[in-house]
Amino acid sequence: MSGKRVIDIIPGFALSFIVAIVAKLLAIFLPSLGAATIAILVGIILGNIFFKQEVLNKGTKFSESKLLEYSVVLLGFTVTFQTISKMGINGLIFVLLMMTIVIFSAYNIGRKLGFNEKMSLMFAGGNAVCGSSAIGAIAPAIDADDEEKGQIITLVNLLGTVMMLTLPFLGTLIFGDNLLSKSALLGGSLQSVGQVVAGASLINSDTVKFAMLFKITRIILLVVVVFAFEKKVKPTSKAKKNKFKLPIPWYVLLFLVLCLINSFVDLPILFNNTAHFLSGWFETIALAAIGLRLDFRKFIKEGPKFLIYGLSVGTVQTVSAILLIVLLNVK
Repeated sequence: MSGKRVIDIIPGFALSFIVAIVAKLLAIFLPSLGAATIAILVGIILGNIFFKQEVLNKGTKFSESKLLEYSVVLLGFTVTFQTISKMGINGLIFVLLMMTIVIFSAYNIGRKLGFNEKMSLMFAGGNAVCGSSAIGAIAPAIDADDEEKGQIITLVNLLGTVMMLTLPFLGTLIFGDNLLSKSALLGGSLQSVGQVVAGASLINSDTVKFAMLFKITRIILLVVVVFAFEKKVKPTSKAKKNKFKLPIPWYVLLFLVLCLINSFVDLPILFNNTAHFLSGWFETIALAAIGLRLDFRKFIKEGPKFLIYGLSVGTVQTVSAILLIVLLNVK
């Protein structure tokens, strides 16, 4: 990372870090809310009232995205394949069915509302797999227009934000203390890694761990989704030939490597404790940044057709997830 880039990141990162510290301190007096919830709420308030300066953007974006990636990697030290096996075959079937339902419903709803094929596919993939990261992988494969890509990324993030703030409470209301059911709801539905971590953090750290297992299963299937969409659209010869990319994000691969090591090597307890400590701080700073970057003006800017599209797909996702968790007895 160049010196210029580091300097650009400092203001937004520093603000996110300060909000995280405040959240941690307030959580001592408000344990029922917890640092995660407080970090998001304080970030939203400050970001929409006081801190809209452009100089903060690069630092808050870094805090939101990179720190969450590092947090996912560190989870590998706290998870083993024995933990993953708790998902069970029903958990895997749940993920596959959810992705299938979301892709077909998002695509068909989009076409009914008048969105073109490529926009509908990007929205379908973004919701089914991993938000804007999935859209970034799908767009060049189907030769999508940059402006349309930007519109869909905005819509996916708006929908993800609404679901991130509502699903944790809905999941607790419906499934009570059932850890795996709530984790499946969040990890199987929420769009981005950040939203899964943020939403699950509103419940507890165990929910973060298990929700991420469902989420990582979806991310691993990204390569299948991109291949299928590319075959469906059959882009013209003008489509750019991309240089080699990893089929799944680097942090997922590292998570799996560390998980593999942790499963077969008896690591010192210091590794687990340090990873848990750092991961918790990375998450809180990232959640503060997510709050700071949540601009309510974007909700108003999008036209009614976009909002109808987002709410329709979000409803299908939520209802389908709840029904599948009950029918497949994911608990």
